[in-house]
Amino acid sequence: LFLLTLCCRSGAAAAVGSCKVRLPRVGSADSCSETAAHIVAGSMKSTQLLRRLVSPVPAPASAWQRGNKRTSPQIYPLLFGGHCVATQGISNDCELKCALAEVIPSLQDRLKSIKAAFGSKSLGEVTVNMALGGMRGVPGLLWETSLLDAEDGIRFRGHTITELQQKLPKAYTSGEPLPEGLLWLFLTGNMPSKEQVAGLSAELRKRADIPPQVFKVLEALPAKTHPMTQLSCAIMSMQPDSKFARAYENGLSKSDYWDPTFEDSLDCIARLPGIAAAIYRRTFRNGSLINADPALDWAGNLAHMMGYSDRGVRELMRLYMTIHSDHEGGNVSAHATHLVGSALSDPYLSFAAGLNGLAGPLHGLANQEVLKWLNQVESELGSDVSREDLSRYVSATLKSGRVVPGYGHAVLRKTDPRFTCQREFALKHLPDYPKFKLVSKLFDVVPAVLAETGKVANPWPNVDAHSGVLLQFHGITEENFYTVLFGVSRAIGVLSQLVLSRAMGLPIERPKSVTTGWLENKFG
Repeated sequence: LFLLTLCCRSGAAAAVGSCKVRLPRVGSADSCSETAAHIVAGSMKSTQLLRRLVSPVPAPASAWQRGNKRTSPQIYPLLFGGHCVATQGISNDCELKCALAEVIPSLQDRLKSIKAAFGSKSLGEVTVNMALGGMRGVPGLLWETSLLDAEDGIRFRGHTITELQQKLPKAYTSGEPLPEGLLWLFLTGNMPSKEQVAGLSAELRKRADIPPQVFKVLEALPAKTHPMTQLSCAIMSMQPDSKFARAYENGLSKSDYWDPTFEDSLDCIARLPGIAAAIYRRTFRNGSLINADPALDWAGNLAHMMGYSDRGVRELMRLYMTIHSDHEGGNVSAHATHLVGSALSDPYLSFAAGLNGLAGPLHGLANQEVLKWLNQVESELGSDVSREDLSRYVSATLKSGRVVPGYGHAVLRKTDPRFTCQREFALKHLPDYPKFKLVSKLFDVVPAVLAETGKVANPWPNVDAHSGVLLQFHGITEENFYTVLFGVSRAIGVLSQLVLSRAMGLPIERPKSVTTGWLENKFG
């Protein structure tokens, strides 16, 4: 009590146990005493909070012996007058973590209100075709970070892609948004300031050291191992250092699940550019690694460590990492991460599951299919094909029973805004690139041809119709690596939601399944 009172009177950070408490300056000794007394007295809950504050959970001896500086004892954050107790060994001001801690109570209250007011309401009818068709269109999952609108496209925390490009802080005045800003928005629901994004960039740099076992695992894999297999193995190799797994084993209140989940998730996100770059260099550049540039942001460093120093590549990575970060919770990578995480598997186990789903050709390989088709068009018609010849070619493709990759979407009924922002990027940075010109001509031709068939609800291009072309222009021609970039980006969305799921106390996922016999007996 005496220590807390001194801290209150000075307005400084005072050491308590192994973490720092920041209390507001107040005007008198009496008011200081009242503030401190409010913390330590009045209820058993206050006493328990103080006990947790001064009694850190020790890390297993083996963690210390490994010499991993990220495995120091954890003190989970408590709120004192709106201020946050920083986690030891991370950042003394833990700005994002404090901002998240401040919004969690309102998020929990909102969920309780929804349950109380609407818990018995129906979300709609589920048909047999929905059950047999991959549960497409079945609303059965809570996902806070994004929502897909048929007219506006994906909204990240209520904001369209266009709005994000205008509002999120940038590396350059007229440049692309910094993905760190989107991470802040996903976790807190609030648009960050430039200073907050700069602080988060610095925080991610502090956490970016890759454990040595990751490189040992990568080196143990055959040289021809697919980059996505390497990425999944690298993520799994970090799991032994999971803060959530250790805290859960030592005994952790359900209300605190979000905290070590946040720590693991931020560690994982911070390390991903270095891991992805190491996989790229090992697989395609003879294994010579490039150190991170401490002056660069998260996505800029990914381009730098891959070996690309051009400003245009860094801007492309910022754009790519932003627009591919999330797409509701029902897609394979997002749902797999959520499903595994609902069993209280730690973020490394959960994200690895999502990556393994992303590696499937029906999910993460779409932009590669577009590139193959563009190359085929070029080889058969040339790079300077007329729109008339292109229209006839597209019609012939459809009549042969094949599809035009990169066009159509299960939900959208307009051009995907993610396509539009990539097109604007190309018009700005690579207007004369032959493949971009071909993509532009297809944009003029394909929707009309598809609409004439009368069989396509959305004839407009999606995000995959453009992304591969931008990468190709900047020299990233190794198509097998494209899904790794997709996975690095997707981590921002799915791991943010994983933290929010633990903060909201969402239960283990357990939908009902039926057999063909059950369907026949019910409806036959």
